[in-house]
Amino acid sequence: MDFLTKAIMKIYTKSGDAGQTGLLAGQRVAKDHPRVEAYGTVDELNATLGLARALGLAQDLDAVIERVQNELFHLGSQLAASDPTLLPISLLADLHVTTLEGDIDRFEQRLPPLRAFILPAGAQAAAALHMARTVCRRAERRVVTLAALPGEQVSEIVIRYLNRLGDFLFVAARAANSQNGVSDVVWQLTS
Repeated sequence: MDFLTKAIMKIYTKSGDAGQTGLLAGQRVAKDHPRVEAYGTVDELNATLGLARALGLAQDLDAVIERVQNELFHLGSQLAASDPTLLPISLLADLHVTTLEGDIDRFEQRLPPLRAFILPAGAQAAAALHMARTVCRRAERRVVTLAALPGEQVSEIVIRYLNRLGDFLFVAARAANSQNGVSDVVWQLTS
């Protein structure tokens, strides 16, 4: 990981001015390549989680979201490399998925049982986590699209992680509402 922490990173390189960008393995692709779409959407998800944290989360929830933000950098790096095994970073593994499952169970235990569909609303941080959930689902769709393309390789753990993260973010939004003393907003079947 030394190359990621010791190199001075220049903000602009001008190398993308013609609509191309470099993947971590060095090859150049169009900025709208499905691989760039996939890791770009993961980056958008990470920024949305940063917004949720800035709006204020309880310490236990904030700690999980911070961990997830770090994991998303690993996931984005995996997507930005055509061969992530060559990267000097740890790759996502089954442990990351099972840890998210444990987080879901832990936070869900503290919530009232869900008996109706709820709207993505409530406290500001909860609304931001609902937004993050929808961006997560879009990232998942982008990764599935990438994985289906001939010649493109995506670890199945990436798809599983994003799927479980979407589930976690739903519970996290409910937890943020609860921790702020705000009830979930129930979908009204008739208007």
